[in-house]
Amino acid sequence: MLAGKKILLAVCGSIAAYKTAFFVRLLVKEGAEVKVIMTESAKDFITPLTLATLSKNPVHSQYFDNTSGEWHNHVELGMWADLMLIAPLSANTLGKMANGICDNLLLATYLSAKCPVLVAPAMDLDMYQHPTTQENLNRLISYGNEVIEARDGELASGLSGQGRMAEPEELLEIVKKKLTNSAALKGKRVLITSGPTFEAIDPVRFIGNHSSGKMGSALTKAFQDAGAETIIISGPATYLPSSGEVIKVNSANEMLAHAEKYHSDADIVVFSAAVSDYRPENPATEKIKKKEDSLQINLVKNPDIAAELGKKKKHQFHVGFALETTNEEVNAQEKLKKKNFDLIVLNSLNDEGAGFQQDTNKVTFFDKNNNKHKFELKSKTAVAQDIVNQVIKNFE
Repeated sequence: MLAGKKILLAVCGSIAAYKTAFFVRLLVKEGAEVKVIMTESAKDFITPLTLATLSKNPVHSQYFDNTSGEWHNHVELGMWADLMLIAPLSANTLGKMANGICDNLLLATYLSAKCPVLVAPAMDLDMYQHPTTQENLNRLISYGNEVIEARDGELASGLSGQGRMAEPEELLEIVKKKLTNSAALKGKRVLITSGPTFEAIDPVRFIGNHSSGKMGSALTKAFQDAGAETIIISGPATYLPSSGEVIKVNSANEMLAHAEKYHSDADIVVFSAAVSDYRPENPATEKIKKKEDSLQINLVKNPDIAAELGKKKKHQFHVGFALETTNEEVNAQEKLKKKNFDLIVLNSLNDEGAGFQQDTNKVTFFDKNNNKHKFELKSKTAVAQDIVNQVIKNFE
């Protein structure tokens, strides 16, 4: 399944580094071409000779060979790979990656990589749970990387808990799935709405919401990784994708106008924007001065972008979102039918870690065939991948 695929494995200083020998062997048996980069501290746990023998390629840890002067070009390494996996990822390298520090070959190659980057952290229980570590992992996710969360089990310290690197067999399956999906949607066009909309009250004030655009950005990256061409129409979001076409708007009417323009050419449409339901009927042209004890603003209903395009749907596969607080499943299923969705993603503000401005989400899928799929709390990157996997099934 991995025949001809180019895997760049980066190994950091951790006792879990011994597992990379088994992992490299599994990759080679699957037909992959494997190159290995090591940090200097990784050599304390496993020798470069072991990994060079198993990978059938030289192992690199320095920018150049001191004896021959041979240059190990980090840019070429980063561009060579179809996938880069940093496993094990130490707390030290994690902190450097999260903050853009570049003081060795591994980090320079990571910053040059054009391919998907996966990381598999491994460290002791308290280190993994430390707020700094969790914040750094979330930073990597926000940069578009995928984190293979540490597993529960016995640790080198003798403690038991979360901190073990995923086993080689599990890493292999994750890599196979990632690379198999890399062309699953090749040639498909995906239109995504994202972020909030801001409806002007006057030139300085607006009606809006707390949507950050994290979900839309994660979806864009996941669809691109599956080979699709993406166009994202985003309200004034904090997070925007780093690649693909991005169209910035403010209001619901602007978002609708652009969505209508691109809808007919799209194969997949994902409505992840949190569109304001109402807007001021007559926005002031100048800043409203504070005079009276109260102020009345007449609101009118905004267009329902998903419903409007649902009426025009022909060949497109539509994915909607439902953020609910009461009667969640009933409301989501009603919205699925009313807006002509093929799939709806339900998330509830009653679930801890879900909703706006979070790095995680807990969702349930409902499709038009009355199938239900419930997921545990995951990172938004992982949720985006689940959504893309579900869409891929429709095109198989």
